[in-house]
Amino acid sequence: MTQRTRCPTCQRSIQWSEQSPYRPFCSERCRLIDLGAWLSGTHAIAGDAVEGPEGAAPPADEPRDR
Repeated sequence: MTQRTRCPTCQRSIQWSEQSPYRPFCSERCRLIDLGAWLSGTHAIAGDAVEGPEGAAPPADEPRDR
């Protein structure tokens, strides 16, 4: 029996096997769409913000307090 799953990006049904090199995605295109969503911040893991060590410089996009 072959296990089937759905592509997380387009929901197409795919076979979960060695013949599906991009699993769990159906194609490289869907894999790259998902990667872009993680890199842009569209996808994120919920949790508390992590604070840096004291005295660390703020990120470049945040203004510094004077």
